[in-house]
Amino acid sequence: MTVPPARAALPLRDELVGIEPYGAPQLDVPYALNVNENPYAPSADVVADIARDVAVAAAGLNRYPDRDFLALRQDLAAYLRVESGVELAAGQLWAANGSNEVMLHLLQAFGGPGRTALSFAPTYSMYPEYARDTFTGWVAGRRDEHFGLDPDVACAMIAEVAPTVILLASPNNPTGTALPLTTVEVVLDAAAAVPGGCVVVVDEAYGEFRRTGTASALELLVDHPHLAVSRTMSKAFGLAGARVGYLAASVELVDALRVVRLPYHLSAVTQAVARAALRHAPALMAQVGSLRAERDALVGWLRDRGLRVADSDANFVLFGVFDDRHRIWQGLLDRGVLIRETGPDGWLRVSVGTPQETAAFKDALVEVAGL
Repeated sequence: MTVPPARAALPLRDELVGIEPYGAPQLDVPYALNVNENPYAPSADVVADIARDVAVAAAGLNRYPDRDFLALRQDLAAYLRVESGVELAAGQLWAANGSNEVMLHLLQAFGGPGRTALSFAPTYSMYPEYARDTFTGWVAGRRDEHFGLDPDVACAMIAEVAPTVILLASPNNPTGTALPLTTVEVVLDAAAAVPGGCVVVVDEAYGEFRRTGTASALELLVDHPHLAVSRTMSKAFGLAGARVGYLAASVELVDALRVVRLPYHLSAVTQAVARAALRHAPALMAQVGSLRAERDALVGWLRDRGLRVADSDANFVLFGVFDDRHRIWQGLLDRGVLIRETGPDGWLRVSVGTPQETAAFKDALVEVAGL
């Protein structure tokens, strides 16, 4: 009898053994409010314009795309000039396949073996994965009881850890909490004192949803060459399926990212979609104001029912505290409403949807939690 050859072992890195891939549940439910998507699809006019530009790009797909995508970077600079009132050169912008890849570029350039990334929990759960994948050490300090960041605590951690990268989400995910610019400036000053240098990344993936009077860290770029401000077209633009993220920083910082990016990492089709969408920025973001209003009303409704709710400058709301949050989550799911079981123990996060979706969430929560 022939003995079959032994199966070759896969030399998986030790730290990856038993790890499940990142990702929220993707379930077919009537009300999906778990991944902070914009519930409003692009209009027919916008879709048609994007399709025309993609058709033009498709005619040249036998050629590699523009690897430095300067035209897209110019368009992004023009958009931020209007959105935040900040004047930037095209060389100060960078883009990739979602802000996740932008963050990976940052850790590839400024992290690595023997270096450390620092953040403050609770925060975005992908941050430690970026560190892991780039062999960067990971340290997480703590936010305060209201999910803010104490400047003195931050400075002490920076002095102790001496990181080469600091990751600050503002508005923070999963809490929705925005950081005052005064706090960001304190962190920037402390980072400037780190021997060998330290890059501060302010992740503004939900920046367009910030409340009136909440400033963007983009305003600090002119005086801080070690600052990077990350944004995305997934949320406010309603283009999660396009996978376009970007950042603004000094030319020197952006040039460092160009060294570590893969060749031709941003396809011609992606560039075409992004540029067409930017031409329609006002139309695509026409619902941002209504989503802000829906968010604020939802925060008030939850608090009126005796729940704790984090202040939110994003398009989602973190609420609790439940003795058995999984029971609440499952009860909502059983009623066709999918939210996110994330954040500190006892808390849940719901994305802001259309009025119909929010109403369905409220009705289900009242029934499940007995509010």
